[in-house]
Amino acid sequence: MKTTRRQFLLAAGLLPLLGTSRAASRRVIVVGGGWGGLSTARHLRALAPDLEVVLIDRQPAFVSFALSNRWLVDVGAPAPERHEYASLAARWGYRFVQADVSAIDRAAGFVVAGNERLAYDWLVIAPGIRENYAAWQVEDPALVAELRRRYSGAMLNGADLVSLKQRLAGFKGGDLLMNIPPAPYRCPPAPYERAMLIAWWLKTQKIPGKLIIADPNPMMPAFRSILLDRFKDQITYLDHAKIRQIDPVRKAVSTDIDDIRFDAALLSPPQQAADLIWQAGLIRTEEGGQPSGWAAQGAVDFRSPVDERVFIIGDATGMVSPAFGLYPKTGHVANRMGLAVAQQIAAQATGRAFPSLLPESVCHVLSSIEPDEQTRIDTSYRQRGDGFLLQQVKQTKNPNPAGEDVAWAEAMYRDFLRD
Repeated sequence: MKTTRRQFLLAAGLLPLLGTSRAASRRVIVVGGGWGGLSTARHLRALAPDLEVVLIDRQPAFVSFALSNRWLVDVGAPAPERHEYASLAARWGYRFVQADVSAIDRAAGFVVAGNERLAYDWLVIAPGIRENYAAWQVEDPALVAELRRRYSGAMLNGADLVSLKQRLAGFKGGDLLMNIPPAPYRCPPAPYERAMLIAWWLKTQKIPGKLIIADPNPMMPAFRSILLDRFKDQITYLDHAKIRQIDPVRKAVSTDIDDIRFDAALLSPPQQAADLIWQAGLIRTEEGGQPSGWAAQGAVDFRSPVDERVFIIGDATGMVSPAFGLYPKTGHVANRMGLAVAQQIAAQATGRAFPSLLPESVCHVLSSIEPDEQTRIDTSYRQRGDGFLLQQVKQTKNPNPAGEDVAWAEAMYRDFLRD
């Protein structure tokens, strides 16, 4: 059963016996321990050490997606980074609470997390995404859980990567279906890189199988030749193939054109902002009043338009410019947003001035294997004099990669994970 916004807000009023915990100092609550939330918490402790910072996440540990595609098929990449939140909190000096946030009362300024009602002066929401199985005509939570267990494409939570690797190792042949979600979705190049690596794995391991790719989006040009030509014996690529329904009994999905049968699958439903954004009434509406699926927040300051004490960052964020739509949903962008919000809160708390900070992103993608080739994607932003936000994307091929992707990941981790 879905929780309505009214039920979500009523939950706060039904918990008077919990009491409200408020520190003598001002408090920032950060909900969500991904690249954005961890960046916010870490930098706030450095920029405004007198503030109390509380990080809340339902998971016990952060697991990174970076470099995971190569790890899935054992192509010279380390296992995904995993860091216990409690250890990170002790390292940087903030408090960690492992709990679900069940209510946000913006009028009173508190959140309910587990059995605590925590007051805040500023609230940073970085909850990531949810997968919208309802778009595939699946509403039953038990069936959703079963589909995720058997067929997840592991785009929701980095902790799912281990089970995906095990499922791939157990694949001995047949039709392996992999769909790409309709844009926008997390890390746009990642599914194409994963498809290339799985095709290479099928070929080199001589597995009698075929990778069927159902893609509703235009294919990324950097992967067109290698997917359609070099691995044509391992890949069946279906363009403009948007999944409309799934039949787990028949092991089939339906698109606008045809049904696709499969023996095994990596399924990734359409993505939206996480449940918390919906429950708190922070979703941006389109013309006509329909929900966009993504949060409403400032393009530069990331503040909610309905509450100046609330910031929304990371993959849950929505429209920022008519020119290009949304920021790309990458860890690098989320990390930069976290720093920008930390600076804004620190400025309010301390009176110090910080320069305006726009997101940026660097992405290293393996675009060929044996011989290896990487494509570096640099994305930057600038504001025109009238405030209109513009995006610049630059792609550079690297025919002789020498660990630039590993060096990039290590530099990012030093910002919010390592001393």
